[in-house]
Amino acid sequence: MVAEIIAHPHWFWLTLGGLLLAAEMLGTSGYLLWSGVSAVVTGLLVWAFPLDWGAQGVVFAVMTLVAALLWWRWMQRRQTAAPSTLNQRGAQLIGTQLTLSTPLQNGIGHVRVGDSSWRVQASEDLPAGTAVTVVAIEGITLQVEPRR
Repeated sequence: MVAEIIAHPHWFWLTLGGLLLAAEMLGTSGYLLWSGVSAVVTGLLVWAFPLDWGAQGVVFAVMTLVAALLWWRWMQRRQTAAPSTLNQRGAQLIGTQLTLSTPLQNGIGHVRVGDSSWRVQASEDLPAGTAVTVVAIEGITLQVEPRR
């Protein structure tokens, strides 16, 4: 078996790449993906251009490091994008224009949003029917201002 691997090193790299890609499916956040791709590309290079084992190892190591660095930089740029409001219903409501169904007393009241009722707070008392805009959220209280 070892003689076969030495005689056909590209099969070693292709098999290693396949195993790393299969392991990636278990959920390792992308690192094994790029190591597996590097192993497959190394196998294809060795198949086309026979290299000694030392050169093969260097090609694989360099490709893995470059791929991991590029993956890390891409993930860093992706994470600095605007924060997601997924599963943050209150944050999703910022900028929404609503109409008060009941008057605000002491700047506090409630408003209907879809099939739910939200506590709202404003800097002034407002009568029912006033058009307001959600400008912020503090806990479960929507901060609103009258629409102008």
